[in-house]
Amino acid sequence: MLKLMRFLKPYWWQVIILLFATGLQVYTVLRLPALMADIINNGIVPGDTDYIWMTGLRMIGLTVISAAGSLISSYFAARVGTSYARDIRRAIFTKILSFNLLDLKEYSTASLLTRTTNDVNQVQMVTIMLLSIMLRSPLFLIISIIMAVQTAPDMSWIIWIGAMAVVGTAIMIMSLVMPKFKLFQNLIDKITLITRENLTGLKVVRAFDNEKIEKKKFVKTNDKLTNLLIFIDKILELQNPLINIIFNGTTLLCSWIGISLLSKDFAYLGNMTAFAQYATFVMMSFLMMSLIFVMLPRANVSAHRINDVLMTKNRIRWLDKTDGVPEKIASVEFKNVDFCYPEASEKVLDNISFMAQAGETTAFIGSTGSGKSTLINLVPRFYEASAGDILVNGLSVKKYDKKDLISRIGFVPQRGMLFAGSVKSNIKFGAPNASDEQMRKAARIAQAENFIEKLPEKYNAHIAQGGTNVSGGQKQRLSIARAICKNPEIFIFDDAFSALDMKTDAKLRAALKEVTASAVVLIVAQRVSTIKDADQIVVLNNGKVVGKGKHLELLKSCKIYQEIVKSQYSDKEYAAELKKAERGNHA
Repeated sequence: MLKLMRFLKPYWWQVIILLFATGLQVYTVLRLPALMADIINNGIVPGDTDYIWMTGLRMIGLTVISAAGSLISSYFAARVGTSYARDIRRAIFTKILSFNLLDLKEYSTASLLTRTTNDVNQVQMVTIMLLSIMLRSPLFLIISIIMAVQTAPDMSWIIWIGAMAVVGTAIMIMSLVMPKFKLFQNLIDKITLITRENLTGLKVVRAFDNEKIEKKKFVKTNDKLTNLLIFIDKILELQNPLINIIFNGTTLLCSWIGISLLSKDFAYLGNMTAFAQYATFVMMSFLMMSLIFVMLPRANVSAHRINDVLMTKNRIRWLDKTDGVPEKIASVEFKNVDFCYPEASEKVLDNISFMAQAGETTAFIGSTGSGKSTLINLVPRFYEASAGDILVNGLSVKKYDKKDLISRIGFVPQRGMLFAGSVKSNIKFGAPNASDEQMRKAARIAQAENFIEKLPEKYNAHIAQGGTNVSGGQKQRLSIARAICKNPEIFIFDDAFSALDMKTDAKLRAALKEVTASAVVLIVAQRVSTIKDADQIVVLNNGKVVGKGKHLELLKSCKIYQEIVKSQYSDKEYAAELKKAERGNHA
């Protein structure tokens, strides 16, 4: 919690107002028992009606001031608490956006969602209570004890007995519930994970008729969470009867001792009444403070989880400014590049070297798990190479600032990702200042114009979150249009044509030549037909380059490539391709 207190700095002046209002409220409230004692001793006992009225009016005035102080302090406590939580949520979201793919692997999506919502809410609630109760209770406690001792010193020992009983009760309850709070947050994470997993994979669950299995998993975790909450609630509910026993016992003790003292001096009646109220304030202060200390461990667990995210050191460090002058002609070069995941023993990529020139298409093909997608993810620094270097326009990617490097790249992922909004907002996602003409041109090249024009609102048509209201092929075409609209120097297509039919694929690749004439094009593909016309094909196997060249060259020289082609072509088509390769070789 202390580490998160830095988020309160912008609101220091509001905290000062809150402190002043709280002090005013405490002062006015604690004056009332003393005035009540005066009314009894100097008004009611001697029968002085004027004194009763005058003191009564003063008490009403103090009550109004106390209410105003309470209102102001509550308002600023809520305002500061909610603003504080807003800033923490913003900081978490900003931090998550700065993560690279390796950073994200440290946390599950469900855990990040819980930390941004439930954990922040826990911290917000306790912060509001700290600002409102924790500031007020110590003042009430200290001043009440002083006033009680001054009012009836003979009865002051009663307060210490009651206070020790309340503190003991709070310690007992805290020791029972504290270990359970971390388990509670972990179970919340698991509930979120199972729910999210089933919502995103609902088609697969239904396709395999596994609703009962998934329901059983959810019920098991949900029951654990329920039983844990019941246990925590049972322990916390013990607090009320125990505190009531202490309160009633303290009141009874005050009355017993007070009455015995009244037999000696009847004027002690007012003092006894005031003392009983001060004793109640002391007990209430201890109760409120104990409530905070019971809730604080739970909030502390949440704060720790939030700090874990905020204090995560990014594995990839970006420069504030590009160090060097990139060449004007686009290019991508890999120099003896290795990559392996942290703490992994085997390399995913091993000694990768190639050069991709402007105006040329470089394609990557290989079996599943050969490292194709990992390789191209190194160009925009989604991952960092373990060894070797990657040059973009002749300059190492490590010497670019983030904005400069990313502005040069148009990236289309394997799964077309769309955001809630419109067709227009999705195409212009990477180039918000692009004109509508540029947007339409990008859609036309990406073969998306036909289906967009058929939509009721065309480019203003609504796109649901994740693009769930469009088909897989339409999502891919819109994703490709988004990259084209950006007009980058380097196009990266990570198996971005897989959801397109052969005819649309061919049309799109032909239309792409118009905008990629002076750009580097990197394509990861599974289909040979998508890359057979590439200027350079890099064949990968187990993270190593096993072949490099054009389609017919590789068909003649690379066994792995031959196997890939043979698996996708009929025997007749494969034989025809081999003859072309032979003729090319003789020529």
